[in-house]
Amino acid sequence: MKILVVASALDLSLPYGCTAAWWQLLKGLHENGAEVIATPYQGRPVESLWWRAYPNPCYRMGAAFAGLLRAKRWLSRGKAPRAGDGREGLGQRVQRGLVRRLVTPRWLRHLTAILEREKDVGAVLVLTVPLNHFRGIPTALRERFGVPVIYYDGDLPASLPGFGGFHSGFSIYHGADVGEYDAILCNSQGATDEVCRFGARLTEVVWWGADPHVFRPAESKEDIDVFFYGLGTEFRADWLRDMIAVPSRELPGLRFVVAGAGLDVDLGRAERVGRVAAAQLNGYVSRARLNLNVARMAHASVYASSTTRLFELAAMGCAIVTNPLAGLHEWFEPGREITVVNNADEAVRTYARLTADPEERRALGRAARERILRQHTYDHRARQVLDFLQSLSGTSVASGAVGTSPVEMGEVR
Repeated sequence: MKILVVASALDLSLPYGCTAAWWQLLKGLHENGAEVIATPYQGRPVESLWWRAYPNPCYRMGAAFAGLLRAKRWLSRGKAPRAGDGREGLGQRVQRGLVRRLVTPRWLRHLTAILEREKDVGAVLVLTVPLNHFRGIPTALRERFGVPVIYYDGDLPASLPGFGGFHSGFSIYHGADVGEYDAILCNSQGATDEVCRFGARLTEVVWWGADPHVFRPAESKEDIDVFFYGLGTEFRADWLRDMIAVPSRELPGLRFVVAGAGLDVDLGRAERVGRVAAAQLNGYVSRARLNLNVARMAHASVYASSTTRLFELAAMGCAIVTNPLAGLHEWFEPGREITVVNNADEAVRTYARLTADPEERRALGRAARERILRQHTYDHRARQVLDFLQSLSGTSVASGAVGTSPVEMGEVR
């Protein structure tokens, strides 16, 4: 099966948490026999060993908009985000109107040209691109080419209007026609009913995972006691306080290190190392005795809402400590594969105990990685997605002929 993928981004240098996961998913699709063609919604196209890339037809507009968002975040720094009431603001309506006139038509022409050139695409898979920016495109592509169009919302439930979304500048469901997609893939089991209320015809839960060849244990000197990596404080500031700020003060003999961007809250004695490249993450993680998963309120409270970091840490064989997650047992067994703390006092006691017990840490890490290998690799996820696409398209999953580089589609603008 040949799959045209519209990814939110392919450039790992951009500050988007899903991009490394898209790489792993597309690699998994390729390794399971699919021919993958990818085009990014934000940033430049990136070729790889596992897919061919087409340009981003709105590269310059996207870069300009990203600059405006950075300025907005800088001006609003220190203000705690709150869950939304489901209504769309005036600024969002104006933005959506501009997108409708300037962005949507260009993307429709771009995808139409790709499908005309490739001819035998079996499915179009849209990965967490703003739904309302593509309104009308799935219907047009299906009517002209007879190809199923599937959307993967990897930000559920935070992407829903009731949670207000992230500071991405997008409220993706307002003005969207969810029902024009053949199906919606969801990273959250508990959010599927809400997605159906927005008009989804069919849903399939596809949790995040990890490629165990990319995220794997590494031998390093353990010179960090507690490590956390994340992007932003939105909807988890209280847990950052309870799992990092308070314990770092209560345990002065332990070294706390925090990496990432947008973490503009009090983190106690923790050392900040800033944003690290994707290729550096394994190095930091392997140096830490304990690695933290600090899930946002939306993901923690809605049943089985998966996040990327949890699976990546498990694949690296880490001793993981997490805040409570509804449905955690769907992925890992608390107490044997992962440790849960319910408040700052529990975090202090847990860190003190585990940093002093290397055998327990190693047992937790081994069990977590074994669970990944059994159930949660991107080979598992890719086969699930391909089986689902095959059920929609009625075609067999088989590798197509490798096409030529699509440079004639035009340079990045």
